[in-house]
Amino acid sequence: MIWNPEAETMPRSQLERLQLERLQAVVRYVYERVAPYRRRMQEAGVSPEDVRHLQDVVKLPFTTKQDFRDHYPFGLFAVPRDQVVRIHASSGTTGKPTVVGYTRRDLQVWAELCARCLAASGAQPGDVFQNAYGYGLFTGGLGMHAGAELMGLVVVPASGGNTERQVLLLQDFGARVLACTPSYALTLAEALLDRGVQPGQLPLRYGVLGAEPWTDAMRKQIEEKLGIAAVNIYGLSEVIGPGVSNECVEERNGSHVFEDHFLVEVVDPRTGEPLPYGREGELVFTTLTKEALPVVRYRTGDIASLNPEPCRCGRTFVRMSRVLGRTDDMLVVRGINVYPSQVEAALVGIPQLSPHYQIVVTRERTLDELEVRIEVDPSFHRSLGTAEPDSPELASLRRRAEQALYGVLNLHAKVTLAAPGSLPRSEGGKLRRVVDQRKL
Repeated sequence: MIWNPEAETMPRSQLERLQLERLQAVVRYVYERVAPYRRRMQEAGVSPEDVRHLQDVVKLPFTTKQDFRDHYPFGLFAVPRDQVVRIHASSGTTGKPTVVGYTRRDLQVWAELCARCLAASGAQPGDVFQNAYGYGLFTGGLGMHAGAELMGLVVVPASGGNTERQVLLLQDFGARVLACTPSYALTLAEALLDRGVQPGQLPLRYGVLGAEPWTDAMRKQIEEKLGIAAVNIYGLSEVIGPGVSNECVEERNGSHVFEDHFLVEVVDPRTGEPLPYGREGELVFTTLTKEALPVVRYRTGDIASLNPEPCRCGRTFVRMSRVLGRTDDMLVVRGINVYPSQVEAALVGIPQLSPHYQIVVTRERTLDELEVRIEVDPSFHRSLGTAEPDSPELASLRRRAEQALYGVLNLHAKVTLAAPGSLPRSEGGKLRRVVDQRKL
């Protein structure tokens, strides 16, 4: 199902004309209304009149998360406070929270975009929708809630966490569509299996999963354990929240960026130079229709690539790959770049291992040491009985895992096999996969 066929199947030539009109308008808008943007553009020697073609976006200076911190809380808003009808913010775990605002029209656009995501994920009007993204300052819960109501879904506002209650609601209310983080989908799957609920026994058929990087191997685990089609959703608060892009259930091979509202680029994370389609780099977004908090060339820190090829779902929007990692969670271990998604892709395909892992980096002397702790699959663990930690079976599995990691990372890592249920679980929010104990 396509929620807005007129927009989502627009011919590329028509879309690019619309994008240029909106880009020129938003550049004028921020230049006139947002002093930090005006100063930055003047320092770069660029004015709104210099944007004559879509490609001219590269003349404009970048916006970064630091800009939000420097102008905390409302210094980047483009409208008076009395026109802002809602404020969201990040958790602020690494400093002051990132504050974002919405006008009434912004909320309408946001609901439209989230409705597009739900339709692309397989939802139909009348479906029961269990929303297990967090409500509150986090944008996930309320954004998806509004989109679901606009689409005509029956919304169960479960919010994040409280797994016992989530399982009860899934069983009693019969949700057909679930929204949560991928790691929490695995937590729910295990909780259901512990209660004897087998994949496919519930009405649940689709999962709209995002807010953290995940791999196709993890998707396979989720789909098998929950009996659903798992679809990736992408968004970030600074751009709008969830609803920037979404996979279609027909392909599940890259998320369609809603280009009538966002102009997307990929740049070299080191130099900031634009990269062509197909090349992996840092995603950069310019909002084309936001009123309260428009952003120009916002550097997301997310690493991905873009694919302009036609999709059999009929949408004409460019597709972005799954996020491969972040520029700020990339680990440099002995001079080698390591992303958590690489570790996951190497290990989750080994059937005797579970998808629950943690990466620990230490430096006791002069060299970095990489350890990957991963749980043994429960069925394999049961088959071992009372086997010792250094039993031949576990030693062989450990070697296989270490070889798989070396094949992907070109780096030796120590693998520690953990008992099922011993590593941290997601309780609805983003799961911390990396523990960097180095004093750099």
